[in-house]
Amino acid sequence: MLFEQSTLAAISDGSVALAFRRWRRPTVRMGGTLVTPVGVLAIDAVDKVALEAITAKDARAAGYATVSELRIELARRRNPSLFRIAFHVEGADPRIAARSQTRLSAAELEELHAQLERWDRASRTDPWTEAYLTLIETSPGVRAPTLASDSGVDTARFKANVRKLKSVGLTESLAVGYRLSPRGKAVLTRLGHR
Repeated sequence: MLFEQSTLAAISDGSVALAFRRWRRPTVRMGGTLVTPVGVLAIDAVDKVALEAITAKDARAAGYATVSELRIELARRRNPSLFRIAFHVEGADPRIAARSQTRLSAAELEELHAQLERWDRASRTDPWTEAYLTLIETSPGVRAPTLASDSGVDTARFKANVRKLKSVGLTESLAVGYRLSPRGKAVLTRLGHR
């Protein structure tokens, strides 16, 4: 479940605590969490609703001035089922703290290497993790489609793989492109000395 930057700011300050999505089936569940750039969201409820049941209060809690504005936005979506998702910010994004952690114990480093190897083994193509880390280190701020082309994969697959690296604190998203986090640089250096 993705949010626009303006919505993320409103989630962070507490003025947005609802979202409406058209899905075939929900991508979040009640009791689960969602990591976002403004922190970890705790999912309080996921309910299937009728478009006509959305109230003015719901629209405001989702960051819209009016119900009409929200309905216009939802009309652009193709999936038939409409869901109302209630959430609150539970805490900080753990990836942010992980990014700056460069002093890794032998066990932490081995766990990271094991994860990278699992991703490489599961790949439908060649192993990619070290190559992506190297590419991002040498090309910070370069657009994802360019990096994907350089890697010989489509942009969607490239971005999905970079999100995996980001999930363990090795990369950071920039306004355009990516860069290695301090942790990513440390891990890449150690990979080169294995």
